[in-house]
Amino acid sequence: MAACAIRRLFLSVSKYKRRSHRVASVLEYNCGSDWTRTRPSCLHCASTSFQQTRFMSSRNRPNGNVLETVGVFEAPKQHGKYESGQLFLHSVFGYRGIVLFPWHARLYDRDVCPTTLDSLKTSLDHGSKEVKGKTHTYYQVLIDTRDCPYISQRSQTEAVTFLANHDDSRALYAIPGLDYVSHEDILPYSSTEQIPIQHELFERFLIFNPSKTPPFTSRDTLRAWQEKNHPWLELSDVHRETTENIRVTVIPFYMGMRDVQNIHVYWWRYCIRLENLGNEVVQLRERHWRIFSLSGTLETVRGRGVVGREPVLSKEQPAFQYSSHVSLQAPSGHMWGTFRFERTDGSHFDVRIPPFSLESNKDDKAPPAGYTL
Repeated sequence: MAACAIRRLFLSVSKYKRRSHRVASVLEYNCGSDWTRTRPSCLHCASTSFQQTRFMSSRNRPNGNVLETVGVFEAPKQHGKYESGQLFLHSVFGYRGIVLFPWHARLYDRDVCPTTLDSLKTSLDHGSKEVKGKTHTYYQVLIDTRDCPYISQRSQTEAVTFLANHDDSRALYAIPGLDYVSHEDILPYSSTEQIPIQHELFERFLIFNPSKTPPFTSRDTLRAWQEKNHPWLELSDVHRETTENIRVTVIPFYMGMRDVQNIHVYWWRYCIRLENLGNEVVQLRERHWRIFSLSGTLETVRGRGVVGREPVLSKEQPAFQYSSHVSLQAPSGHMWGTFRFERTDGSHFDVRIPPFSLESNKDDKAPPAGYTL
């Protein structure tokens, strides 16, 4: 495939040792390839100390590339949250986006060791880790549709899926270009454009207001849409665990219940992100799921790869993300399992998928028939 590249230049002004630094970061997108970023360097002294960026090697650079000035980097927030209308670059997947509103989730990180002797003793007695959730901020965002074709580290452009509100109990529909982004994945920037993000919902949800910071404020339609769809959008729990430098993050969402031949069937979707935190190149080969239902059934699922792919995780492409769905004939259950990875020398190792609950404690009213406002 012939390479098709879009290169964007971000300029940032920062203070370092009482000297002003203009930092340039060139982003490249290659059709059928990964997005890459060259290491930002100071235009005055060639400093390469811009720490908020994940760097990737460049490749497939066609001649005649055109640089497009997009905006100015802002300092990432170490405390507090980003407001609705904040423009950002995703630090891992590289797309441009804009924040709609925040979610305050409970993060259950199994990599965090118990902090007290009692907690440590309890976890050792039960042969497992005691996990306590902590509040963590995520954001509902819109993805710029111009960047969607170049996000190769995901099985598809992210979308929020719903149960269709008609007789076909298995039918799903999706709102494309919606994503959930963790606070630390936000690289904020500003722009003078009145429509800096291309998405069909941008002008229906946000309006340009130069007297505000950021200069995009929520319309009443966004607040109404959030309230109407809250049960099906809400992000409440995030689960994370690392095995041999491969971190697995799982976010489950309840989708609703349907009657199938007088049997209640409950549906969930779950988003999984795989990250290679080390230097070794590995490839996902197999998945092994255990699905327990409150009705007493335990199902085992094995298969090659995930969603038809066997992604390679390397220093250049460290992450892969996908979404899938599960249904139970009970209002709650649990899922856990392993991913089998292969190293370059042919050896294999299993990576734990953190156990997570499937709960249907939301209002069981029918989800919306669409997102027409």
